[in-house]
This record gives sequence, C-alpha cells and structure tokens, in this order.
Amino acid sequence: MRRLACFVLLLCCTLARAETPETDWLELMPPEDRKALEEMPEISHDTPEADGTFDQQGGLKQRDKNLPAVMYSAKTVAALDGKQIRLGGYPVPLETDAKGHSTLFFLVPYAGACIHVPPPPPNQIVLVRYPKGIALDDIYAPIWIEGPLKVEQVSNDLADAAYAMDAGVVRLVEEGDL
Repeated sequence: MRRLACFVLLLCCTLARAETPETDWLELMPPEDRKALEEMPEISHDTPEADGTFDQQGGLKQRDKNLPAVMYSAKTVAALDGKQIRLGGYPVPLETDAKGHSTLFFLVPYAGACIHVPPPPPNQIVLVRYPKGIALDDIYAPIWIEGPLKVEQVSNDLADAAYAMDAGVVRLVEEGDL
C-alpha cells in the first residue's frame, strides 16, 4: 500500500509539473477562416505602408481594400475561451513598468508583424497582460506565454485583437525549446 501511495504521489507531482501543450496559431481561427487563408492569393508588400507606419495611430489596423476579408477577421473559436494554453510568438510592446519591463503587449504569430503590411487579422493577435513584466530587449526574439485564453475583443490606437490573456508565465524561447 505504501508503494502505491508513493507511486500516486510521484505521478501527481509529475503531472503538475508537465508543460501545457503548445497551441498552434491556426487553432485560434475558425475552420472557415483557415480555409479562406489557405485559398488566399499571395500578398504584395509593395504598398505605401510598407515603410512601417505601425507606430502611428492605426498602425496595425491599416486596411488594404484589395485584401480578402479573412485578413481582418475577428471571428474566434468559442471552445478556447478560458482554456489554459501555451502560445509562442513575438511581442509588440504597449506598456512598461518602472523597470522598463513590458507588462502589456500584443503577441503576434510572426516576427515583424508590427512593421510589415498586412498585419495579422485580429483573431491572430492576443493582448497579453503580465503585471510581473518581462524585459523585451529584442522584439524579434520569440517568447512563450501561458495562461487562460479569453475571447475578448480589444481595440486600441495600434491594433484590434480578438483574444486576450492574463498570462501566468511569459518567457523567452530558449534553444532547448526548439
């Protein structure tokens, strides 16, 4: 009986320390948006905004009338609301604390999304609230976020997001993660 109790305790400790499985960005899109994205023609980056006006009002909200509607979709996956996830991506800092650590930022699926046109659609942008803050010396360095994902429409001067997270864990991706 003692061995069984030790085994159960060891198993519980192992499961408690197990990492949350990674969520793929495409899982944040409903099936009809994924299909539309797969069928979308190649996008030209040769536009006036290509010079990078992301830091100006409406930066990630720029609209190219020639793009399909899926590029502006805020449709979400209801089953993800409240689900504990781990998502990798790139930060677009919005607010910092007194130490200069980012406490509020958008997470986007690819590096440079904050300066290239077109920006990701709202259902591919997550607003991350992280009161502990993280030093983000390089916005091209990928990070992991973990916590319960919320279906939450967020709009500010820079971008619209269809999801938000009060992150429990935010950390840089390390070589061992790859």
